[in-house]
Amino acid sequence: MFVLIAGGGRRGSTLARYLLDQNHEIVLIEHRPDVLAHLHRELPTEIIFEGVATQPHVLEEAGIRRAQVAAACMVGDADNLVLCYLARKLYEVGRTIACINDPRAAWLFDDHFHVDVAVNQSDILARLIEEEMSLGDMMTLLKLRRGQYSLVEEKIPPGARAVGMHIKDLPLPPQAVIAAILRAGNLVIPRGDTTIQVGDEVLAIVDSDAAEVLARLLGNSHST
Repeated sequence: MFVLIAGGGRRGSTLARYLLDQNHEIVLIEHRPDVLAHLHRELPTEIIFEGVATQPHVLEEAGIRRAQVAAACMVGDADNLVLCYLARKLYEVGRTIACINDPRAAWLFDDHFHVDVAVNQSDILARLIEEEMSLGDMMTLLKLRRGQYSLVEEKIPPGARAVGMHIKDLPLPPQAVIAAILRAGNLVIPRGDTTIQVGDEVLAIVDSDAAEVLARLLGNSHST
């Protein structure tokens, strides 16, 4: 996959390193001399393109017409919006991703500027804190479908409502599926007559609402 990254700051350079490690083709556009000096010490010189990423001739010389993804990681929200707009409208890039610097501008990052995915770090942090508070000891292992679903893990403590219950009798919400149980180091494939025991590590796939219900069912009843 060919990814064009606009902005060589911490987010852009970190993204570039990650994608390079995954064997993707990368070009990173940056114009600030001090940032360029740092980039040339951290990244292969051949992926770095010097220029202002909001200028069409710079984008064309950097190869945007071949890009499958354009990632706007610049320090100005207006620049990130312009990059996404140009990438889609002028060059028909299939996927656009933009970083939001000022949370107050988050409402602009939508289809009007052809932003497919907006990364709002403040919003992500707030959601993580809220999730941790609502789920108690339940751990989120993996996000699926852009965060719509999660793979979660709960170690069953003494006193949990589910202890001693068969899976078929658990009052599970519709959007919760118990995928596996780890018991004394062994994998147990859950069946309807499988009984939940203290110390079980239960793996489940849930949406956000179901996660809270499951946390109350499987977790410590005194802390949820």
